[in-house]
Amino acid sequence: MSKRLQVILSDKEYEELSSVSASEGVTVSEWVRGALRKMNRDRSLLGVDGKLDAVRAAVHHQYPSGDIETMLAEIEAGYEQ
Repeated sequence: MSKRLQVILSDKEYEELSSVSASEGVTVSEWVRGALRKMNRDRSLLGVDGKLDAVRAAVHHQYPSGDIETMLAEIEAGYEQ
């Protein structure tokens, strides 16, 4: 089921959205739906507290790591491929 959402914009805001959507070859409604989807995707699901909890848990683990010079050399070599 679809729902209708009404958003009030100033004439200038609407003109800007209309121009942007036209340049991308989509309607204003389609462009707004895409922008909302992107914002929702990009939004962190954990929030600040969740992120801090993840960092606190991670510091208790031992992860393999190499010498910093070796790791930097490997990274640089990867750029050259």
